[in-house]
Amino acid sequence: MIIPIRHVFADQGFTGRLVNWTRETLRTRLAIVRKPADQRSFAVHPHRWVVQRTLAWLAVYRRLAQDYEYHPAVYAALIPWAAIAGMTRRMTRGQPARRQARRTFTRI
Repeated sequence: MIIPIRHVFADQGFTGRLVNWTRETLRTRLAIVRKPADQRSFAVHPHRWVVQRTLAWLAVYRRLAQDYEYHPAVYAALIPWAAIAGMTRRMTRGQPARRQARRTFTRI
């Protein structure tokens, strides 16, 4: 199932013809996220941070970290798996950590 993207946030470097092109060609709304006029140092912008955080969570999944696949459809199939793996990891994080049983080998 493919979910259409209806709203996209972009950096202020993408102003201009791109806004009209995404509206007419892709039928998608492109919103330009600008930094506040009084900002002088680094600050996290909420809409930009969502994209960076999501891409970082997906990159933790080993097969999405590098270009291992030949077909783009394989990447599209791996993204939901990576999201599910990340969500289950975060859901089980509240439980206490368990150690693996220590293995002992006897010499003959």
